[in-house]
Amino acid sequence: MDVTDLDRLLDFAARSWLPEGGFGYLGADGRVLPDRGQETWIVARMTHVFGLAQLTGRSGWNELVRRGVEALAAGPLHDGARGGWYASTADDTKAAYVHAFVVLAGATAAAAGAPGGRELLDEALDVWQTRFWDDAEGLAVEEWDAGWAALSDYRGANANMHGVEASLAAADALGDGDPRAARLRAQALRTVERVVHGWARERDWRLPEHFTAEWQPLPDHNRDEPAHPFRPYGVTVGHQFEWARLALHARAVTPDPPAWLLEDATGLFTAAASRGWAADGHAGFPYTLDWDDRPVVGQRMHWVLCEAVAAGRALATVTGDAAYRSLADHWWAHGEARFADPATGSWHHELTPEGAVATDTWVGQPDAYHLAQVLLLSGRPVRGSVAAALR
Repeated sequence: MDVTDLDRLLDFAARSWLPEGGFGYLGADGRVLPDRGQETWIVARMTHVFGLAQLTGRSGWNELVRRGVEALAAGPLHDGARGGWYASTADDTKAAYVHAFVVLAGATAAAAGAPGGRELLDEALDVWQTRFWDDAEGLAVEEWDAGWAALSDYRGANANMHGVEASLAAADALGDGDPRAARLRAQALRTVERVVHGWARERDWRLPEHFTAEWQPLPDHNRDEPAHPFRPYGVTVGHQFEWARLALHARAVTPDPPAWLLEDATGLFTAAASRGWAADGHAGFPYTLDWDDRPVVGQRMHWVLCEAVAAGRALATVTGDAAYRSLADHWWAHGEARFADPATGSWHHELTPEGAVATDTWVGQPDAYHLAQVLLLSGRPVRGSVAAALR
């Protein structure tokens, strides 16, 4: 019997609400950690999750969606004078990763009919297109300073992955009558082709994450900080699963989709599953592997397992192959046994290879996004976005 229940998870996530507006980072006991201030990725992800809850027909979530939209539209994270969003109340850089989640929050809020949702989506898309999308490359640049004067030389796959997710969700929210929808889907497909059909396939499904400004891979990036929460060294197993699933979402909204979308999703998934699971002799997926498939960071992250399950179930739905569902069900059972926290209704975010709660990379249980999405996607058709699947 499953321990994890969507309603309990949502109730836990709702504790992130801040009286002054927005949402905070939740500790292991479900209390906001006040010393972290507000972080845009948390506010945007929570707004997205509560918007999805509203789209399921559950009552009582519209107020939290509205508060999230207001916090993003006019709170301290928003730069009303120069445009865009700061990374946090303590960090004034403007990052593609953060802006992708603002686009996602706006898209889901708009789909849910939240007041101000469409306006937030329009503004976030304008910033994404003018500041981050590089049409010549078919990819997004990474990070600007507060005044949009200095662009970092670093380029990353993680921000582009969430850019694909956000673009597909925005297109679904806008609807086919809006010309931006087709453009956003085409951009998402270009990014998937460049990252998955290009770099991942060329390297036998070992996806590089870090690049120079000219998009040359940096295989040794963060070797001295391998457990970085957003830019770890080596092959990030969870991202391989996430890219595989996103390829299926892109395929679902691409007219006459190329065969490589399904082929590559299958190849990337199979490599992550076979190389990642129990790579160090312990059940579960290590956070990262090196370029010879040896574990680098052995800690188990909840989001990696969530993305593995979501990708497996999506492949089972698309292909009709029960083997994918069997794998996903096995992994889910492992998550329920190891990660589920009956005290909170959420999952522990990080475990040691042996299964003890750890905090080397993630303190607390801040993020309902991955777990909520795998719960909501299960048993539903594969569409361009989670919101579209719910509708």
